[in-house]
Amino acid sequence: MLKKGNKLYSILTGSCPKCHQESMYIDKNPYYLGAIFKMHDRCSHCGTKYKIEPSFFYGAMYVSYAVGIAFAVAAFVITFLLLKTSLVTTFISIVVTLIGFLPVIIRLSRNIWINIFIAYDPVKAKN
Repeated sequence: MLKKGNKLYSILTGSCPKCHQESMYIDKNPYYLGAIFKMHDRCSHCGTKYKIEPSFFYGAMYVSYAVGIAFAVAAFVITFLLLKTSLVTTFISIVVTLIGFLPVIIRLSRNIWINIFIAYDPVKAKN
């Protein structure tokens, strides 16, 4: 299902969007908050520059809104519709979900944003 060459692979693993050979992040763990935004400047395998232009990842804020809504809707469906909890409990679960998954949402948003602009190149992946 998740094989190299698939955009979903790069988005979910945080790997280089061009070659899928290395992580874009200095620390792969999004919950290490001291390094959540720290990225390599370039891919050591294919040389792809991650920060295409200054403030490039500000656009990921728009993506993070959509990803956050998806997490909130999932929390709502699980707590209100499946577990049949009250609206107050559902609201609390949505807030807890968004706070708990914030580092993951940030990383996913950055991964989606860069994958919109950089396509996988099988030639670069083999070099």
